[in-house]
Amino acid sequence: MVGITHAQNKTPDMKKILIEAKPGPIAVNIANTALIVVDMENDFGSKGGMFDKAGVNISMIQKVVPTTARVLEAARKAGIKIIYLKMGYHEDLSDVGKEGSKNRFSHLNIMHVGDTMIAPDGSESRILIRDSWGTEIVPELRPQPEDIVIYKTRYSGFYQTDLDSILKKLKITYLIVTGCTTSVCVESTVRDAMFRDYSAIVLEDCTAEPIGYDLPKSNHEASILVIQSVLGWVSNSGEFIKAIKAKTSQKPGE
Repeated sequence: MVGITHAQNKTPDMKKILIEAKPGPIAVNIANTALIVVDMENDFGSKGGMFDKAGVNISMIQKVVPTTARVLEAARKAGIKIIYLKMGYHEDLSDVGKEGSKNRFSHLNIMHVGDTMIAPDGSESRILIRDSWGTEIVPELRPQPEDIVIYKTRYSGFYQTDLDSILKKLKITYLIVTGCTTSVCVESTVRDAMFRDYSAIVLEDCTAEPIGYDLPKSNHEASILVIQSVLGWVSNSGEFIKAIKAKTSQKPGE
């Protein structure tokens, strides 16, 4: 999907919003902002997907779907570009990593990438393989024609993808980040974004993490603390939507 003309054509002075966040409020220009949706695909967040079949608790991922849907709606109305990142490999697994690499070992031996399965809709699918049921975005968050969808083969959305070049072409400075899982693909993408001088604002109630979910202090909480301390900012769906509504309700010149 393409559509690299959108928010940057808005008048910059009319598009500044202030988002309450930690460690402090951050002023962003909508014209230079993109919303990133990380790995909200069936294999991670739907019944019958890879996580669910492996016995992983996906309730926390499913819980953030409605809040993420509201954020997407507000972002689209404000003219913010939406970019979806999807973990997905080629059918021949040529991009899963070389022999002996951690990525290859984990994905083939633990996650069983490439294994054939029957999807809930009755179709034949393969775990985390491109253009199959498992790598489709969950129905409630389905991309629109004007959105951008990028496949990735590592945890970070920047690794060997066109994400950086697309963001530069769009003149993006600020990233509103949502998705799963918080301590792996979300944090990896935010970390790489910081290295490239993007300002990332993670919406805490639009991110989720199964690892450590039942522990007194979860991996999700640890990643949120790291992000707000050194990698970016942390806010939530309510503050983001409130900031958008406050701006869109203003009259020109205010």
